[in-house]
Amino acid sequence: MIDLPIRPSISLLEILVYSFAAFLIALILTKPFVQFLHHFKLGKKLRVEAVDGGSASVFLTYHQTKAGTPTMGGLLVWGSILITVLVSRGLSLQGVVQHSLLQRGQVYIPLAVLIGFGLLGAIDDYLNIRGLGKNKGLNALPKLVALLLMSSLAASWFYFRLNYQTIDIPFSSLLGLPHTLDLGLLYVPFFIFVVIGTANAVNVTDGLDGLAGGLLIIAFSAFALVAYLSGLDVLAAFCGVVVGALAAFLWHNIPPALFFMGDTGSLALGGTLAVMAFMVNQVLILPLIGFVFVIEMLSVIIQLTSKRLRNGKKVFKSAPFHHHLEALNWGESKVTMRLWIVGAFMAFLGVLIGMYG
Repeated sequence: MIDLPIRPSISLLEILVYSFAAFLIALILTKPFVQFLHHFKLGKKLRVEAVDGGSASVFLTYHQTKAGTPTMGGLLVWGSILITVLVSRGLSLQGVVQHSLLQRGQVYIPLAVLIGFGLLGAIDDYLNIRGLGKNKGLNALPKLVALLLMSSLAASWFYFRLNYQTIDIPFSSLLGLPHTLDLGLLYVPFFIFVVIGTANAVNVTDGLDGLAGGLLIIAFSAFALVAYLSGLDVLAAFCGVVVGALAAFLWHNIPPALFFMGDTGSLALGGTLAVMAFMVNQVLILPLIGFVFVIEMLSVIIQLTSKRLRNGKKVFKSAPFHHHLEALNWGESKVTMRLWIVGAFMAFLGVLIGMYG
């Protein structure tokens, strides 16, 4: 069980204020940001190929009207987060607040992953919009190499500087297992796999208006609670800031979306979400808190595997899973809100297990 922090350096009220500040900053910047996207014609290019290389017929059937909608909205999200963190640092230096959000032990690595993955996604988005690159975007190999390099640096910091090498096992006593599992040096590749896997899972999920944004708000809220109850109040405040910025984005991203998140948002926030799980040493509840992300990624893997091993036969009408539900004529809004419900329920379960497991 996690003990409540007795004297958090950042109070719950301050966390809420920082979160609301990020929301306001993102909301205020939305209009000029969207004008910037329109001015430079940074609009969404509809994909004509499905994840398995075939025709994206289901996607095109339901999303043709979205062609040209501004994308790269993730820049607004993580840009607002960065501004909020830097403002808190400035206020701290001026003596207005006692503690800033920019603290080495809890925020440096999540913030670095957020910006690093975000910049990589921005490059990919821009190349895709301009129709540049072999696959109209950043080629798979350099993109993977960049993700591996950045996640390896983060993993090395965790292992060598923060001395992280064990993971907590929920309900270990009931399962007859030790409370923690010491991975030793295997912690590094495990960290890399989880971070890149989560980033790509969020990226795959980002296909309907409001879907990824709403699920990310749920997931970061869950980890904010776990972090706060673990005594990591600065990390909880950072999660709150992420939630605030995402809420402002979602305000304009619900159907019909004013603009899209793009890879610069999904990769950045997905990678950061995984880092949060490692920061609170609750990585095994990440599949619950990010349950829909896991299902979406698995649907793609299952679909690709089935087509390869079963002579082109598909398991789903379309992949990722949200497009399969669309093909069943659920409607975009119904798919989004029902997956939000599933995500919220599973995240609540994940928090309970993290607290009492």
